[in-house]
Amino acid sequence: MTDEGIIREVYRVLEDRRDNPVDSYTSGLMTDDEKRAEDKILEKIGEEAAEVIIASKNDENLVEEAADLIFHTLLLLVYKGVPLERLLDEFSSRRK
Repeated sequence: MTDEGIIREVYRVLEDRRDNPVDSYTSGLMTDDEKRAEDKILEKIGEEAAEVIIASKNDENLVEEAADLIFHTLLLLVYKGVPLERLLDEFSSRRK
């Protein structure tokens, strides 16, 4: 799978979990209940961002924590209905 391919696959799975909720962690985050779904996702992003900072400072688990942060950021984009192409286009425009 290409580097971009794994991001596309994760995004596709997240979209499926949004559109066809199942008993899963990601479907649970995207479902409103006592707490708004967006708030739950934003809390996870904040938590993961803090863990990236701590991992970097401690030189431990940086890659794993960065992956968690990226995953939850992708989850937010899916929840908000942002097409993956917009994100990829933004990355492409920054290469110039």
